[in-house]
Amino acid sequence: MSRIDSPAQLEEARKAIRSRRDPDKPCITLCSGSACHASGSREVAASIEEQIEKQGLSGQVDVRKTGCHGFCERGPIIIIHPEEICYLQIEPKDVPEIISRTIKDKQVIERLLYTDPQTHEKIVHESEIPFYKHQERLVLGSNGNIDPKSIEDYLAIGGYAALAKALSGMSPVQVLEEVKKSNLRGRGGGGFPAGRKWEGTRDAPDETKYVIVNADEGDPGAYMDRSLLEGNPHSVLEGLTIGAYAVGSHEGYIYVRQEYPLAVENVHTALSQAEAYGFLGKNILGSGFDFTVTVHQGAGAFVCGESTALMTALEGRAGEPRPKYIRSNVKGLWERPSVLNNVETWANVPLIINNGADWFTGYGTEKSKGTKIFSLVGKITNTGLVEVPMGMSLRDIIYRIGGGIPGGKRFKAVQTGGPSGGCLPEELLDLKVGFDELAKAGSMMGSGGMIIMDEDNCMVDVARYFLAFLTDESCGKCVPCREGMRQMLKILTRITRGEGRQGDIELLEELSAVIGEVSLCALGQTAPNPFLSTLRYFRDEYEAHIREKRCPALFCKELIAYHIDPEKCTACMICLRKCPAAAVIGGKNTIHVIDQEKCTKCATCFESCPPRFGAVRKISGEPVPAPIPEEARAIVRKSKGK
Repeated sequence: MSRIDSPAQLEEARKAIRSRRDPDKPCITLCSGSACHASGSREVAASIEEQIEKQGLSGQVDVRKTGCHGFCERGPIIIIHPEEICYLQIEPKDVPEIISRTIKDKQVIERLLYTDPQTHEKIVHESEIPFYKHQERLVLGSNGNIDPKSIEDYLAIGGYAALAKALSGMSPVQVLEEVKKSNLRGRGGGGFPAGRKWEGTRDAPDETKYVIVNADEGDPGAYMDRSLLEGNPHSVLEGLTIGAYAVGSHEGYIYVRQEYPLAVENVHTALSQAEAYGFLGKNILGSGFDFTVTVHQGAGAFVCGESTALMTALEGRAGEPRPKYIRSNVKGLWERPSVLNNVETWANVPLIINNGADWFTGYGTEKSKGTKIFSLVGKITNTGLVEVPMGMSLRDIIYRIGGGIPGGKRFKAVQTGGPSGGCLPEELLDLKVGFDELAKAGSMMGSGGMIIMDEDNCMVDVARYFLAFLTDESCGKCVPCREGMRQMLKILTRITRGEGRQGDIELLEELSAVIGEVSLCALGQTAPNPFLSTLRYFRDEYEAHIREKRCPALFCKELIAYHIDPEKCTACMICLRKCPAAAVIGGKNTIHVIDQEKCTKCATCFESCPPRFGAVRKISGEPVPAPIPEEARAIVRKSKGK
């Protein structure tokens, strides 16, 4: 197709694309994001193409490799249109039957359907699966319908209509006011109102201005931006171009992690297509507006997610934060006014321009509007990406969408906001998710990571883990962050090893106050949050570690021991054979015991003991003083005598 030079030509092109598509023609959409690639979607795709040809259906079935559908726990996922039949966890061996029975004979294969764990009912349609049913997929929804490498797919669902509307029917100020009216808050961290940020750049006196996509998503367990950039890169480009028009910028950047190869590949493809069709470059859609975009691959430093560090890296220097005497929207990249928003924020912009600010504010709470994408990971039944209206409770997200805690375990905490976020306990499950609500509870929205923990998680060790991550990722530029976090990590590590001392908690609180107040950037300023939130809600665990040398969760290695219950041991010898340290003593028809001096606490015995016996137990408290308790020796002697 040739370059599109006006909104009228765009609509003609859109009609032509849609006219070539038969809505009744069978179409197989296969999730092909990074998560499903890891589960074998490439092999499934190859099998689909092979079977279509083998079964004589060439040209009669469309195959679309889409972005992430969200339900990563059950990938690879296939949706068959127009019936919208949803099959989960597809393997290449399933494909011949799918083609012969479902495509040819219109029969549903029940074994590939979702089974409701409560009712055991088979669910045919994706939208009726509880994981999807309770979501509001405004931003993420298109991921499952389009091939991210096809601009025609994006145009077919209304792509670039918002850009045409902005350039042909709205002034830059009107676009800015619509975004301000929507109260769109940045989805990348602090939740600063996007419209106010844009306004600062527009009003800045410097004529050269920049707009930047922050795709340096580095939070453990978070992959919202990655999946959007992989699955619908044109929505991000469209939002970025609209933002550039609003603030008077003619040059944009996408800063993306080098560890996101599929996202990098798809965004480069989208850029080439957008330039060829006239949505980027000179005189976009005949409006006289010029705009170009450059992709910059980051080296993977977590601190480069911070705005000034990211801009420093874009300038070709080491990614280190710099003081914000003047906000970066006034003096940012190369000392010029710069708007920096994350992937999800930019992807919301076309929706706002197309549907209006009033439509957008119909979702969410008073101060947190729209929807938010979360990565639901950890001790949760349904792992994946979820998009919900702001204001949904943690309980609904974790239980109605996430399916609750697996294995009959008890929910303990949810960590939100990335490694600098906070851990919220069971009594806050009814908290409404919003920027201000989470901050008040001692956590944050962050980019949208949500890690679920159960009764087996030690909250002291959780704080230690995140402090270790942040200490490792600190750029080291400022002393409070560099040295303060090291000292916090040393103290927390001592506590988890049973070496905690009276006064450690108070010292950690003092360090937290200093680090949070005087660190140069947000990494250091928020680094104490994992400790402060776990102390706030789980202080008893800290005190048990320090005063009683005990880990209530039976997690910290130095504070637990393994013991074989003589009443339950059947002398099956499984643990004896598998123990790598030869610490299990026993024999055939001889009740086993564990030599505590030899035991390395590797948990092999605990994990290998058949659940029906449950003879190996974790115990907490002071270490067993003798290698083998005398009563255990008596049991061994008695067993041998028999």
